[in-house]
Amino acid sequence: MKSDIKSLTLDQIEKTFRVWGQPAYRAAQLVGWLYRQLACDWGLMTNLPRALRDRLANEYTLNCLELVTLKEAADGTRKFLWRLHDGNMIESVLIPANPALYGGGSDRTTLCVSTQVGCAYRCAFCASGLRGWKRDLATEEIVEQVLAVERWYRATCKTPASAGPVSRIAGDETGDPEAGLAGDALSAPTFQQGTRLVDNIVVMGMGEPLANYENLLKALHILNAPWATGIGARRITISTAGLAPQIRRLADEKFQVRLAISLHAATDEVRSKLMPVNRKYPLRDLMSACKYYVDRKGKMITFEYLLIEGVNDGPDQVKPLAMFARRLGAKINLIPYNPVEGLQWRRPSATAQRAFHRALKSLGVTATLRQEKGSDIDAACGQLRLRTEAQQGSPLTD
Repeated sequence: MKSDIKSLTLDQIEKTFRVWGQPAYRAAQLVGWLYRQLACDWGLMTNLPRALRDRLANEYTLNCLELVTLKEAADGTRKFLWRLHDGNMIESVLIPANPALYGGGSDRTTLCVSTQVGCAYRCAFCASGLRGWKRDLATEEIVEQVLAVERWYRATCKTPASAGPVSRIAGDETGDPEAGLAGDALSAPTFQQGTRLVDNIVVMGMGEPLANYENLLKALHILNAPWATGIGARRITISTAGLAPQIRRLADEKFQVRLAISLHAATDEVRSKLMPVNRKYPLRDLMSACKYYVDRKGKMITFEYLLIEGVNDGPDQVKPLAMFARRLGAKINLIPYNPVEGLQWRRPSATAQRAFHRALKSLGVTATLRQEKGSDIDAACGQLRLRTEAQQGSPLTD
């Protein structure tokens, strides 16, 4: 099978071009077409010789995501359903910032990306794994989610195809991995023409990111590179359900991305009911891996905690959750559950949410209660894909 050109780094392209007898500047021209011009057709790369374009087309694919559905929430959240080259579908979610909460400009925008088609970990509350795991996303399919959203943005806002260098948009400089994930609607983009839309990436979409470790890390290195999209490492957050060995491996990487743990319960009894991964990596092992990460990186981690009515929103979870946070110097991000059709779980009342939040803060931990985002467009991971597949008559089992 051919490799996709967007799976290669600039160094790899330069090495190939040297072998082909091409001058060094041709590699820079090619990545300019891929990451600045967002080209999806070799024929558009008019400053490359035709012979070189023909050889590239013969040696590599240039696959771009096909937009199947775009849904926009009242709060400005946008959910994209993409079709891959093999017909599988994945989701990405574009989330507007909240200037009131984070103090940054409302032009800062976060993209939540997927790493797998489906998910093998089958968390009880999540739509992503309802039809199981199909395959990992390739490096270029992770990268392409960012490029496809930028392509949509330029078309929607009529931004010129000759868009210039990557913008450095003013925004949150606190290093908070949740910057841009909650709050007021982005009523209209305020970006200057020629700048990029996506300023933050959270790897919290369909799939378990650390189960697709090599492809994910290469994709993030490409997205971070100044010759590609130039998104800073401190603006990239990886979320994991708790794969302890991979957390330790990530801690040893020189790449300074941020880490969020999908915790969702503070006792093994409750967490094992919600998240089967806890049976393999119980809280003791997970917290040991998190401590290793914090010691190696010197960076704050975030505990993501879905509040589910009658399951994990009681006082029995508050003290152990606060203990974990204090021990690691972690922040807790409370997220009211977005109901999933066909699942039994419900969101606690606003009163119960605030009570849990207050109880945590009274124990001296940093905790935020995320404002609901995108519930009117099925924003929880995997829901739009499931609904679309059902409408198209695809089988319920793989």
